[in-house]
Amino acid sequence: MKSEPSEVSIDDLASRKSVPWFGVRNYQARNFMRDQMQVGDQAFFYHSSCAEPGIAGICEVCAPAHPDSTQFDPDSPYFDAKSSAGNPRWVCVDVRFVSKTRLIPLTELRQHGELAGMQLLQRGNRLSITPVSSAEWQYITERLMRGKDRG
Repeated sequence: MKSEPSEVSIDDLASRKSVPWFGVRNYQARNFMRDQMQVGDQAFFYHSSCAEPGIAGICEVCAPAHPDSTQFDPDSPYFDAKSSAGNPRWVCVDVRFVSKTRLIPLTELRQHGELAGMQLLQRGNRLSITPVSSAEWQYITERLMRGKDRG
């Protein structure tokens, strides 16, 4: 799950305890939240659009998909005039803080052949939410976060 640190950082999540994952305006990313993410699922918290993008921590889904309230707020940069309370187009899940990790930069992730198929690393990928396979999760949490293989 990608977030710009200027919007919500891993430190913000740690201090707030949980946040709605608002502002997703891509149908494929929305569908991942709506159809695949379940309460209790963990995700990598990824800092994007910053000096050094990368995995900054782990969060956990703590509320199932529900309408993203920013779509209804005309003062929000995420306002969608085509959405209505009766027919919302956008959803979000709430996530809670699990842990902050060392920053694992995008450049480091790319150095590991075991992660070559990871959707995040695919050319042209700009989705804010992408699935992570069990093997990718295990490799990152066991080898990169615990320092067994840092590239």
